[in-house]
Amino acid sequence: MTRVIPAPVPGPVLPPAAPVAPAPPAAPVRDRMRALDGLRILAALMVCLYHYAGRGGKVTEAWGRSPKELFPDLSALAVYGCLGVQVFFVISGFVICMSSWGRSLGDFFRSRVSRLYPAYWAAIVVVTAACVLMPSVLPPLRPDEVLVNLTMLQQPVGADRVLGVCWTLWVEARFYLLFALFVVWKGVTYRRVVIFCCLWTVAGALAGVTDSPLVDEIVMPEYAPFFVGGLALYLIHRYGGDLLLWGIVATSWLLGQRYALIGLWNPEAVNVFQQRSPLVILLIVTFAYVSVAAVALGWLRRADWRWLTFAGALTYPFYLVHEHLGWFAITVLHRRLGVAPAVTLIASVGTMLVIAWLLHRLVEEPFGPRLKRTMTAQAVRVGARARA
Repeated sequence: MTRVIPAPVPGPVLPPAAPVAPAPPAAPVRDRMRALDGLRILAALMVCLYHYAGRGGKVTEAWGRSPKELFPDLSALAVYGCLGVQVFFVISGFVICMSSWGRSLGDFFRSRVSRLYPAYWAAIVVVTAACVLMPSVLPPLRPDEVLVNLTMLQQPVGADRVLGVCWTLWVEARFYLLFALFVVWKGVTYRRVVIFCCLWTVAGALAGVTDSPLVDEIVMPEYAPFFVGGLALYLIHRYGGDLLLWGIVATSWLLGQRYALIGLWNPEAVNVFQQRSPLVILLIVTFAYVSVAAVALGWLRRADWRWLTFAGALTYPFYLVHEHLGWFAITVLHRRLGVAPAVTLIASVGTMLVIAWLLHRLVEEPFGPRLKRTMTAQAVRVGARARA
């Protein structure tokens, strides 16, 4: 007998499942860290105070007397203002690592050029014009030297500097080049940054036994620890701290305080300067690392005031023009108009901040982004032609 298998009872017909759309990428978190802007303007003001009241040379000529005589108490503090440069370098290591993450080598190059050069070129023009108008304060450089200064390569080619502070830009430029070649070229990752920090630290320590000016110029042993410390602190901010990263920071601090003390402690410089204390130098270098570490760990997250962003935007143009233009302001206000020294000091700093704001609004804001867009568009066209 044949077995009859019942046909399956059809169930309800379901509509085909809709394809699952991929989740949209998370919106980038805006991590401005305004406390860094506050540290930057603080470092710039430290350097400014040093150039106005903590050193001799041209500033003594601008005042007509040594700042040590005009500001006996303030001068004792102002002599340490030059350490604001070390604070800048730690911040720079942190910021460059943060801003280069996820960028190509071309993006990194274009961002640095559009950030640095427009205000720098404007400052060259303004300071040169002031030297032409008032050569008794600072004589203008020869045209060939002024033109070489536009490249930011005046120091390696042996030309005089239009801007006295631009030696630090040459230090920054070499840091950018090293970081671009060894890290950004292949893409910024935790591993590459750590290896770069370790190798640069060892190279800086070994540079002292090579007795080679070229090696010193490339490796920059006296400044490398500050950049390395900033790089490691950003990794701590991004990934959290561990023994390796904190060990890099600690080693950088130990080396940095050594180089700062060697370069800035001079017991014989008492004619114009107040004598610097090794302990104070150590404390300020420590402050540079601790303050950026506080930002990295989020301890200064509450310092989120908008005026800090405004102050941070003024830092770079203020740093460029404050030294030489400040001496012009001091000469006019104090020596020619007879304004009191304290009033002249405050008015000169205020005037430089106003000039910095004008450079930011009239040069940096309109021309920086335009320069970057132009370079990006040209890079796209060149790439398309190369592929074709």
